[in-house]
Amino acid sequence: MRLPRMQHRYATVQRVVGLLLMLFSTTMLPPALVDLFYREGVALSFVVGFGITLVTGALLWLPVYSFRRELKIREGFLVAVLFWTVLSLFAAVPLYLALTPRLGIAQAAFEAVSGLTTTGATVITGLDTLPHGVLYYRQQLQWLGGMGIIVLAVAILPLLGVGGMQIYRAEVPGPIKDNKLTPRIRETARVLWQIYLTLTVACALAYYLAGMTPFDAVSHAFSTVSTAGFSTHDNSIGHFDSTLIEMICVVFMISGAINFGLHFAMLREKHPLAYWRDAEFKTFMGIILAITLFVTAVLWISGTYGSGVKAFTHALFQVVSIGTTSGFGTADHTSWPLLLPPLLLFASFIGGSAASTTGGIKVVRVMLLFKQGIREVVRMIHPNAELPIKIGHRTVPDRVVQAVWGFFSVYAGFYLIIFFLMLAAGLDVVTAFSAVAATLNNLGPGLGEVASNFAAVNDFGLWVGVFAMLLGRLEIFPLLVVLTPYFWRR
Repeated sequence: MRLPRMQHRYATVQRVVGLLLMLFSTTMLPPALVDLFYREGVALSFVVGFGITLVTGALLWLPVYSFRRELKIREGFLVAVLFWTVLSLFAAVPLYLALTPRLGIAQAAFEAVSGLTTTGATVITGLDTLPHGVLYYRQQLQWLGGMGIIVLAVAILPLLGVGGMQIYRAEVPGPIKDNKLTPRIRETARVLWQIYLTLTVACALAYYLAGMTPFDAVSHAFSTVSTAGFSTHDNSIGHFDSTLIEMICVVFMISGAINFGLHFAMLREKHPLAYWRDAEFKTFMGIILAITLFVTAVLWISGTYGSGVKAFTHALFQVVSIGTTSGFGTADHTSWPLLLPPLLLFASFIGGSAASTTGGIKVVRVMLLFKQGIREVVRMIHPNAELPIKIGHRTVPDRVVQAVWGFFSVYAGFYLIIFFLMLAAGLDVVTAFSAVAATLNNLGPGLGEVASNFAAVNDFGLWVGVFAMLLGRLEIFPLLVVLTPYFWRR
């Protein structure tokens, strides 16, 4: 049967989204099994969510199941945006249906998007009393979103008759997206997930050996390696009151914040110096160290903590947690000296490395912005000089530098727009500003009324937060491209 022209044009997109929805539906079964094990009565909500998602995916897939054509670039962007948006809505179904906690549509959508975008902002209070199935589901959402479930799907798309490079370009964070770890995109995605899974297993084992229960160890490994920040306890990592657990968390948050290409290079070369040869990694670690030492000094001098060691461990954990946009907590950093909470919040604007699980602008973009600023200063003195910008020993093309400036200007513009929308939602200035940072940077906690959760934010503010989290997770341009009229012109 010949498809109509418009349906023919997007048949591949419809087929891929249908397949990926069916794939995602299976992720609602493990939480149901967890609930059956603990006998807490929410398994049915996950089973119903599974059925709704599976049937919807099948209805999208069946009319175009025989249509096979390579994805074009614009279709790759559309799949990435549609899948994150549609997936988030279906991920919210079990949370909306569950009687505990009782969430409205906006709250369930916010929680699901926060999980999948690895933001870690929550509207739920009383985590210690929630059913284990719901707790596990929240953590699993973050783990799937950490590397990007689309990258996971890219590994099998060639088997389905659809190439994956276009989706990979739209999904992987960072300014340079044409570099592949291996010659074939399927192998690239497989390598990324093998590294991701290995880090998760290692983190879970470390947590368990440090004293966590198996359930807490697996749950927190999911949200640590994904630099996401959800916890199974209201007091987050502070619930365990263990310096060892906190330091394990620091190690794996940093692991998740490093470019996964460096993990691959280290495994291939079997030498840790592969990390240190990377300019972005050195800059990232330098920023973390500098802020940590400064926060330690302020905490010690102000007498917030009695000893320098305690001040250092608290400073290190919070700097790494917020700097990697994880959002875990061991202490109420909003009660620290007034200088520190805003400093930590602004650290989240930088985020981690490109091609990592973190949010924020990314370290390599900040490096390019700084180097471009220095170049313009030098050009005022030597207007005819040729001044290439380099990252390490590699010259960065001017097109990439221009793209970074374009990203930063659009980022700043959207920040202001979302800030005013948050003010319109009734938040005060400090809460609104930090709520935008918490959602757009995929950080989680903010300041003011959203320091610990978003329960006080009304439905309009939550939907604004949903948009900001999706915008941040897709690094603005893929979502912005799909929303422009130029995208829909032939």
